[in-house]
Amino acid sequence: MKREKFGSRLGFILVSAGCAIGLGNVWKFPYMTGMYGGAAFILIYLLFLAILGLPIIVCEFSVGRASQKSIATSYNALEPVGSRWHNIRWLAIAGNYILVMFYSMVGGWMLYYCFRMAKGEFVQATAAQITEKYNDMLLNPWILVFWTVLVILISFGICSIGLQKGVEKVMKVVMLCLLGIMVVLAIRSVTLSGSAEGLRFYLIPDFERMVDNGIGNVIFGAMSQAFFTLSIGMGGMAIFGSYLDRSRSLTGESLSIVLLDTFVALMAGLIVIPACFAFGVEPAAGPGLVFITLPNIFTQMAGGRIWGSLFFLFLFFAALSTIVGVFENIVSFGMDLFHFSRKKSVAINIVLITVLSLPCILGFSVLSGFQPLGAGTNIMDLEDFLVSNNILPLGSVVYLMFCTHKNGWGWNNFIKEANSGNGLKFPQIIRGYMTYVLPWIVVIIYLKGYYDMFSKQSTPVFVTWMIIGFLFLTLVLSVTRRKKRKISKAEFHFQAHDKNPFLKTGKFFLPVSERDFL
Repeated sequence: MKREKFGSRLGFILVSAGCAIGLGNVWKFPYMTGMYGGAAFILIYLLFLAILGLPIIVCEFSVGRASQKSIATSYNALEPVGSRWHNIRWLAIAGNYILVMFYSMVGGWMLYYCFRMAKGEFVQATAAQITEKYNDMLLNPWILVFWTVLVILISFGICSIGLQKGVEKVMKVVMLCLLGIMVVLAIRSVTLSGSAEGLRFYLIPDFERMVDNGIGNVIFGAMSQAFFTLSIGMGGMAIFGSYLDRSRSLTGESLSIVLLDTFVALMAGLIVIPACFAFGVEPAAGPGLVFITLPNIFTQMAGGRIWGSLFFLFLFFAALSTIVGVFENIVSFGMDLFHFSRKKSVAINIVLITVLSLPCILGFSVLSGFQPLGAGTNIMDLEDFLVSNNILPLGSVVYLMFCTHKNGWGWNNFIKEANSGNGLKFPQIIRGYMTYVLPWIVVIIYLKGYYDMFSKQSTPVFVTWMIIGFLFLTLVLSVTRRKKRKISKAEFHFQAHDKNPFLKTGKFFLPVSERDFL
């Protein structure tokens, strides 16, 4: 079957950026920026995007375009004979499924709140009533199932139409609407009375705030956010690279995606932070900001029903762009591994992902007693931990090693693919950094995630989880080692003759140990 291709460069950039742009850009980045020193944090964040996120995304695009496959078979197409690199596909495939097991539900939250806001449910609601509405939603599995399934059907419906007519065409409209709504909301936020203090908090460098929070925490926070914001490591970018022709180099395309993701994150801060200060509300992070703090602001704002509806529509588009990107990757697994048609792969996965999403949905009600990561946690926390703290960083390390090590695809093949076409070229001078330094930075991010998650628990629990983290790291990195292959006697004698110059001349005979070729 001939590989589908993007119809335009803009389509590729918007679809890929949509996959990278997620809810963390809205409910995490603005809060981190304000807490860690405003523009000073942004500068550190941009530095890490350049030296951490950008090289890895180029690696992932290169593997996808060179193989013309999803991560399900891309390593098979490029790895040397006798390699284990392809085994990482099972981790990546699991990661894509685990991600949509909870992200589809969160997308359903956004669509449900957009509907509720437009219907006027929050008009004149008190703070207590807004909190109660959020809790009631989580405790009602039927509501969660309905809106989750609706998002799954919408997303897979887009994927079923095809790449150009479905994913590319629809997501171009979604992304342009997302950017347009975001600009309108940002303008409204910064023109609110009292928003100037929020702008100062968000944008003016405050080195004293950096010192108060700890320089190390600020640097690591910027490093982690720069890494996780691009959703790299699970093949989400590789699948779109596989749909790309070789007319443009991959560094320039990757830079466009990184800049668009950063623009959305910065604009989200201009929406959230000034509005919080204008209404005397403490900026927060996470779902509480979106479903409790901001609805409280909209109830006090003139025309809040309209602005609230637009805000949740913006968030739904942000979630939808990611979900469609991941679903496209999942659909390609069936097409590449089992040679399913696109529609057959879509039909199977609609049922599969609906069923797999149920534990997360029930984790807020009938399964709330299951607290896998400690008191107060739920199934969604576990699924998020598996993807964000494990599969994304470890998958990224494998991509880096595959593109730089001679027992993988290798640097020369990588650089040739990355620089094919017109546009910005990848700097070969950073080969040593990518080979020996960057993988260790990602490993540190991975281990720090375990430390942050479990360091406040009892010592035995903390030690146990850190050991699990090290063992999982060792297991995943075992794919980088080549298998030892037994050689038949006929092959042995051929290799002995071929490798020994004395045997080739016919003038000398030197015995050769069979162990040299095992």
